[in-house]
Amino acid sequence: MGEVFGVRRGRLREQCAANGGGAVLVSRPANVRYLAGAAPHGAVLLLGPGEDVLLCPYTADSADGRPDEALRVAVLPGSAGDPAVAGAEFARTAGADSLAVEEHHLTVARHRAVRSVAPRIRLTDIGHSVEQLRLVKDEEEIACLRIAAEITDQALGELLESILVGRTERHLALELERRLVDHGADGPAFPTSVATGPNSGRAAHRPSDRRVEEGDFLTVCLGADYRGYRCEIGRTFVIGTTPADWQIELYDLVFAAQRAGREALVPGAACRDVDRAARQILDAAGHGDGLSAATGHGVGLEIDEDPQLTPVAMGKLDACVPVTVEPGVHLPGRGGVRIDDTLVVRQEADGGPELLTITTKELLAL
Repeated sequence: MGEVFGVRRGRLREQCAANGGGAVLVSRPANVRYLAGAAPHGAVLLLGPGEDVLLCPYTADSADGRPDEALRVAVLPGSAGDPAVAGAEFARTAGADSLAVEEHHLTVARHRAVRSVAPRIRLTDIGHSVEQLRLVKDEEEIACLRIAAEITDQALGELLESILVGRTERHLALELERRLVDHGADGPAFPTSVATGPNSGRAAHRPSDRRVEEGDFLTVCLGADYRGYRCEIGRTFVIGTTPADWQIELYDLVFAAQRAGREALVPGAACRDVDRAARQILDAAGHGDGLSAATGHGVGLEIDEDPQLTPVAMGKLDACVPVTVEPGVHLPGRGGVRIDDTLVVRQEADGGPELLTITTKELLAL
């Protein structure tokens, strides 16, 4: 992987050179990890005029990867203060005449502090250049996502084999996160959501002490973090009895919307068209007002990254871009349905969208 990180840094350096050159200071943790192989807490990455340096407070040891061996790692003493300010000082002493920073990540106070130690260096903004580099994943990244999805499927499958009636949403969420780690995850990709009865179908529902009851819809949304790469799955089930007619009707509607979104995932498709494919089915059934702002989003080193699948999204999908497709409907006081998969956009010649999360989408009575 060392060569991969060097290539990534080279691509960023080329982009910045086209806009005037100079040194580059990367501070957003996911971007640091993408370019350096690791992101110890508080670390920043300086692409300097002479060498590339990972500046870490206190220690370079990190659960978030191992730094690229080609990088110089500078562990700052406790008195050194902000690594971003130290990075600007490094750039100044190395003779840089300009320094590109991630203005969308630095606070105003940090930006002022950076400027204060290098007043003669011209500060510029690299915008979301690194995030754009991260959009298309290489096969090693996709392999990590695939393993994360396998772990997630395993954890969810085991829960479905256990007794659920009488247990609280909070208890089930904690058990799912424990099972993720038991199967090799570094941790959950995001806070696990378990929603029952009238809570079901809500996006990002925080588990409560409500207990599972017979006849409930049960909505589960979880994902594993494996070597920094994060996936997502969401499923809806019925507890302990044959589904009611309204539950079957609502489930079939959301399933049709989710399938339409998945089938729209082709290279070159406009992000807003993928959203429309799923959204219009739910809208036509009278559920348009309560829908989420997005029916999907990119995943990778962050659980919610570009591209965004929304009605106003700009841009088109490329091959090897992993995204979620996650439409849902919530009926106040009754509950609802969410179905969520992680997929990788692939060319039709390569089999079309690659489904990473394979737990059944059949409406099971548990």
